[in-house]
Amino acid sequence: MASKTINIKVKVWRQKDSNTKGNFETYELSDISTDSSFLEMMDVMNENLVEEGKDPVAFDHDCREGICGMCSLFINGHAHGPDTLITTCQLHMRKFTDGQTITIEPWRVGSFPVIKDLMVDRTAYEQIMQSGGFVSINTGGVPDANAIPIPKEDSDEAMDAASCIGCGACVATCKNSSAMLFVAAKVSQLALLPQGKIEGAKRAKNMIAKMDELGFGNCSNTGACEMECPKGISLAHIARLNREFLVANVKG
Repeated sequence: MASKTINIKVKVWRQKDSNTKGNFETYELSDISTDSSFLEMMDVMNENLVEEGKDPVAFDHDCREGICGMCSLFINGHAHGPDTLITTCQLHMRKFTDGQTITIEPWRVGSFPVIKDLMVDRTAYEQIMQSGGFVSINTGGVPDANAIPIPKEDSDEAMDAASCIGCGACVATCKNSSAMLFVAAKVSQLALLPQGKIEGAKRAKNMIAKMDELGFGNCSNTGACEMECPKGISLAHIARLNREFLVANVKG
């Protein structure tokens, strides 16, 4: 069975660099297969622009398997587009209709300055991780898998938190540009395990301090971050982060 094709208009944010004022430009695309991914559609758009002697649209991508978090775009007002629990590279053109105008923007976050067009600099996330998102103590040699009993509920929750890919959707969709869900996920994935509990309080304190220093806002309590997260990271992790932070302050 032949795949269906659609004709669309793509309204894309173009910006030379972080110091240059940007603007939207609209391109018309014909015969786009509804079986193609969103990034494949953008590849076609760029091929057309190159053939016309124009500068292609810069956008981030890497694995195209929903793992790396690089393909972070605001599409028609939604982080990663109109589907749920997926990254942009997992979005397919069947989610759009013939004749539709698709608006594509970069993350609108002060702490993620635009590099060019749809690419943003997410170095701020790396700085937060460097401030405490790791285990620095000596935990000894590698034990047998069953040597340290961990309740299944805790291990499952730690794995869920570890599924965060650091794409920035939570920050981009929060009205305060808060990085609380990202930080909470990184704190939870370690705080729930024996190796990470020893530095738990210090880790939460340092990562929140770095988050504030980099200009991220406070949690808005609206839950938009959880709704737009491609991995479905729960707000419950923010509650754990707050508890870890309170313990850190009590301990001094």
